[in-house]
Amino acid sequence: MHQGCAAVLCVLAVLGLEVAALGECELARLLQDKLRYEMRLQYMKHNFPIDYTLRVQHEEVLRTANVTRLRDGKVSEASLRYLWFHACSQAVLHILEVLPEKHPSRGYTQELSQLLDALGVEYSGYRQSDVDAVVADLVKQLHSGDSRQKAVRPKALLDNCLKVLRMLFGAHCRWDSA
Repeated sequence: MHQGCAAVLCVLAVLGLEVAALGECELARLLQDKLRYEMRLQYMKHNFPIDYTLRVQHEEVLRTANVTRLRDGKVSEASLRYLWFHACSQAVLHILEVLPEKHPSRGYTQELSQLLDALGVEYSGYRQSDVDAVVADLVKQLHSGDSRQKAVRPKALLDNCLKVLRMLFGAHCRWDSA
């Protein structure tokens, strides 16, 4: 029994290393696959009480309209992807915080968190000066916890993450956004 657990832990460790070694585009592709509609519906809607909402910061709800507005303000694509990463990471962490240890959505949410952590390694080299000022301010607000709160359904948070992911990474990574 213990040998079986050790083997599983070894496989998971190797897979974790493989995920960490992937590039930005491949990690974004894996996230897109993991955020398929059926999975979001199952894990973020059906496994939660009807009309369940989370209190999240206003900046964590990153929509395509927000990205378009920032693009029109001449914010770089790399900065927008950096902002998306922080907004989605915070959203997933908020979802994880409310899930009990044995909740059926916990494993799925942890997998999302691990993929985002691996993507965070890609962005760990960014310095404040590498990111547009408006994005740096938004990221600072995201992590400060001082902004106004709004109630959002867990599925809606992940819906926005996927839509913006496709918008920002589809052309950059040269994969179909469908």
